[in-house]
Amino acid sequence: MSELHDLTAVEQVRAVRARRVSPVELVEHYLDRIDRYDGDLAAFVTLTPDSARAAAREAERRVISDDPEELPMLHGVPIAFKDLTVTAGVRTMFGSAALADNIPPYDADVVTLLREAGVISLGKTATSELGISISCEPDIAPPTRNPWRRDLIAGGSSGGAAVAVATGFVPFAQGSDGGGSLRVPAALCGLVALKPTRGLVSHGPLHSGMFGMPINGPIARTVADAAALLDAMAVPMPGEPYFSPPPPPSGSYLAELGRPLQRADGRRLRVGMHAQPLLAECSVDPEVLRVWEHTGKLLESLGCDVFDVPAPFDPSLGPAFQQVFGVLAAMPIPAEKEKLLQPLTRYVREQAAPISAVGVLGILSQLQNAARAAMRALVDVDLVLTPTLAAVSAPIGYFTEGGDPAVHLERQRRFSPFCAPYNLTGQPAVSLPLGATRDGLPIGVMLAAQPGQDATLLAVAAALEQASPWADRHPPAW
Repeated sequence: MSELHDLTAVEQVRAVRARRVSPVELVEHYLDRIDRYDGDLAAFVTLTPDSARAAAREAERRVISDDPEELPMLHGVPIAFKDLTVTAGVRTMFGSAALADNIPPYDADVVTLLREAGVISLGKTATSELGISISCEPDIAPPTRNPWRRDLIAGGSSGGAAVAVATGFVPFAQGSDGGGSLRVPAALCGLVALKPTRGLVSHGPLHSGMFGMPINGPIARTVADAAALLDAMAVPMPGEPYFSPPPPPSGSYLAELGRPLQRADGRRLRVGMHAQPLLAECSVDPEVLRVWEHTGKLLESLGCDVFDVPAPFDPSLGPAFQQVFGVLAAMPIPAEKEKLLQPLTRYVREQAAPISAVGVLGILSQLQNAARAAMRALVDVDLVLTPTLAAVSAPIGYFTEGGDPAVHLERQRRFSPFCAPYNLTGQPAVSLPLGATRDGLPIGVMLAAQPGQDATLLAVAAALEQASPWADRHPPAW
């Protein structure tokens, strides 16, 4: 080991318990890295060094005084929370100048659960305004830049979380995903990101649920780190609108990673693959297709039955998805602050404003019927393999170029036409960094499983990671 950030999160947990590394050392190491390297990357929008140091001292006291077996599962390991996730006493701006002074009086459930699991927050990571754009270019901070090449986007809306993990500012991070917001930046930054099954992770205690589309999830360098973070997040909370699926047989997603890759009846897992964009008529970059095809061959080598399947969604559904996201963006904003919203945010809110309650229900009915048809078409398919994105990357400013928000939205749909349908169906989906361009930019592929089969999905992801390791590939700032 040359540096503390070379340790994975799981390794850090073990090192803290064994008293080889202290929580204070970890926090100071990461704060120093953020201070040295985050200036032009803009992964963080708010740092909380004082509370982090205080929490680290208390964590270190417990390491000395408590039985290691009694320590929380992620005791003493640093983390960061997304700026869309409310944190008591720490400003949560939702990526917007209109909410720059917002300091919530309460924590989101996922924050409470992760703190109970022992993590130490270093602050809040950048997001796009209200999570609408798939590039983090808010007015409240500089654009979040891809650490692999700084003229390129890092993705969004969990872009700051992805950069923080990819650059070694935290070992893993919390994010959320309403239409690809974890998986898009993971693909662009060379990381693992899981959108869990709907209902597996709480969106409480005060949250509308947003039709069940968004969900909290982990972003990490390794599948094991993502599974460990999911273990801490996936705690059923009373009163949630969607029932949590049952836990895996062992009770731990991390413990399930070595399980056999087979169905419950012992038969081989069935993997359907397609590269037909789901929400837009667009082409897929040949380098992306190369990595997707290679992943199919890897899955065959691991003992899965791999075959082609038709795309289960029709690109004509794209406008309906767009309307739903417009409704989701219509959160209350003080009238005097509306002018501070970015053009894209104002546009989608204006487009949603005339839609009546009956109209919203009609759109949701259309999408739900499409989801039913898709799930029935894939009822005998355990996993679906697609690219995560249609393109390798895009330069900073690509989506806002020309200033027309309608063009911005269309470019987003063509850039990311695979992710959002899984937010509609509620299926778990993971993006894995299983390839790279010839000049070294990461390329992600996506696997989705049947609802509730997060453990199977992660076990397959871990087997792919073992067959084609990626954890030692880092951007220059590492």
